[in-house]
Amino acid sequence: MSNTIAVIPGDGIGPEIMTATLRVLDALDCGLTYDYVDAGMVALEKHGDLLPKATLEKIAEHRIALKGPLTTPIGGGFTSVNVTLRRHFDLYANVRPATSFPGTKARYENIDIITVRENTEGAYLAEGQSVSEDGEIATSMVRVTRKGSARIVRYAFEMAVRKGRKKVTAVHKANIIKTASGMFLNVAREIAKEYPQIEFNEMIVDNTCMQLVMKPEQFDVIVTTNLFGDILSDLCAGLVGGLGLAPGDNIGEHAAIFEAVHGSAPDIAGKGIANPCALLLAAADMLDHLGMVDKGTRLRNAIRDTMANDHDRVTPDLGGRGNTQSFGEAIAKRVKG
Repeated sequence: MSNTIAVIPGDGIGPEIMTATLRVLDALDCGLTYDYVDAGMVALEKHGDLLPKATLEKIAEHRIALKGPLTTPIGGGFTSVNVTLRRHFDLYANVRPATSFPGTKARYENIDIITVRENTEGAYLAEGQSVSEDGEIATSMVRVTRKGSARIVRYAFEMAVRKGRKKVTAVHKANIIKTASGMFLNVAREIAKEYPQIEFNEMIVDNTCMQLVMKPEQFDVIVTTNLFGDILSDLCAGLVGGLGLAPGDNIGEHAAIFEAVHGSAPDIAGKGIANPCALLLAAADMLDHLGMVDKGTRLRNAIRDTMANDHDRVTPDLGGRGNTQSFGEAIAKRVKG
């Protein structure tokens, strides 16, 4: 795998947090080179296309991309750039870690949950969508495949083994959606038998939401379908302080895109106060994926140490008096140490 990665700075606060993130990666001496490409509103303004062909070609060439937040215009028939990227590269596994960090004023202190979400089918296929002529009935089809279910469940178990995790919980609604959710659950049960060293649990999605709020420590790895994973991963982010600490990994067989989950925050763009942690944590996951696990661990530890000890350098959303640049510089200094 090449040491060159595609870098998509993104829209809004994207370029600011990307600059801070790359400064930290350089301080880690990862040996990476960056091939900058455009997507989102920046690409639309420069190239007349939200996702230019050249950008897709560069991601395919390097197989790894680090992506800032993108803006998809509302209305006008524009399709989400994120969804398009996932489908184009068949990035079937969306991995969303939620980990407690100091100084966040979150309600919990010891959260360590990874949500593994199927990323390419289910409710997000947008197939069979229709509205009746009188405008009274809207229909959308949910399609789940055995192949799609099997590969996401297997990914979750393989990741659990690789990371030394103890438990995988399959989240479903098979009691009501007996076909689509039922297929996912049955496949999960079958595959779980191949991993006797990992505890397997199954839980209905509404109960999962309640249990995450009441007793989150019972969860380790959650695996689920697209819509449920979208909702649960944001709920988990809320347990640790919000989307400012939420990285997202989109993994396929031929490419992987690592991103900050939060939006482009145009209201604070250019003010230099954006928290770069979500993108930095995504970069740490990227380093793990590239086989630089020790550097990924050093990066996470540096973020934690900075948040705990350099209060004057962290961004205002974390209660600090610093800015994007000072936060990034403080983390870069710690990864060198």
